Amino acid sequence: MRTDVCRNASATEQASAVMSYPQPASIRRTSPGNCSSSSTTITESPTRSCWVGASIGAVGFAGNLLRAAGASLERSKRKLVLDEQKRAATAPRGEPMTDTRPSSSKPTIVLVHGAFAESSSWSGVISQLVAEGFPVMALANPLRGVPSDCDYLRATLKGLDGDIILVGHSYGGMVISGGGAGNANVKALVFIGVFAPEAGETAGQLANKFPGSTLGETLAPVTLADGEVDLYISQDRYHQQFAADSPVEVASVMAATQRPILESAFGQGSTEPAWKSVPSWFLFGSLDLNIPAEAHRFMAERAGSRRTIELPNGSHTVGIPEAARVVELIREAADVTAGTH
Repeated sequence: MRTDVCRNASATEQASAVMSYPQPASIRRTSPGNCSSSSTTITESPTRSCWVGASIGAVGFAGNLLRAAGASLERSKRKLVLDEQKRAATAPRGEPMTDTRPSSSKPTIVLVHGAFAESSSWSGVISQLVAEGFPVMALANPLRGVPSDCDYLRATLKGLDGDIILVGHSYGGMVISGGGAGNANVKALVFIGVFAPEAGETAGQLANKFPGSTLGETLAPVTLADGEVDLYISQDRYHQQFAADSPVEVASVMAATQRPILESAFGQGSTEPAWKSVPSWFLFGSLDLNIPAEAHRFMAERAGSRRTIELPNGSHTVGIPEAARVVELIREAADVTAGTH
């Protein structure tokens, strides 16, 4: 097992662009001579009449030009439509006119978020993967319990062709461990600050296996109509507990958009995990307050991690400010497992 200890970036820079549209210039009509602003009086004279007649003729000629130009434009537009229809008719059946699909030589990257987060938490990772030509899917993890969430992932994977790399964060590790088992297309597992359970092991057991987790005291329960309890992290505790290495502005949005998990999910055991038969990579932060760093080290070693990156001062969501390091591991996993069948 290879373990790297790396330094965090100092901060996540954010930029915002403001676009303003120019206001239309004011147009003023000035009357000739000593005319009032409200009306214009023209005294006819032979000379002036000729001038007026010529002006009217010029206006008529300009109007004819405009009408001719409009007709020409309509003919051009009709020709473009006909050309496009002809091109579509002669295109090979079943093929898109513009093929924007990523290269079939690359595996599909399926990203699975955990509790107190949602799919957009992978945005920084997704943009880099797409730029490199990887097909990507960020799963909307239901967070309704280990068995049902694993079933949801299994059903989703059935609709994908070719090789797959599963990437999980936090509780998402429970889901990719169980839901990825037994699928021959799953070639690698990348664990980012996760639970990587043994069969029968629960997230609650792993979180408390070593001292250091402070998650319990930050939780805000909501009792549902059926008696189940949803858990959120209190918004005023979210930044420190969950995302201390992200800017407060980013953490505030995450806190407001977090998705809850059923309390019972933390007590549900895993099935036989995929990491026993599928190669794995691990990344976590040394200051994770949800899952202690010692637990991460234990799980990575137990799973036989091909490479483990521990980022000093990293939080539970270290993969957000350190998205490039996450992509680095995914890329390595794709390269190592390329062509394995």
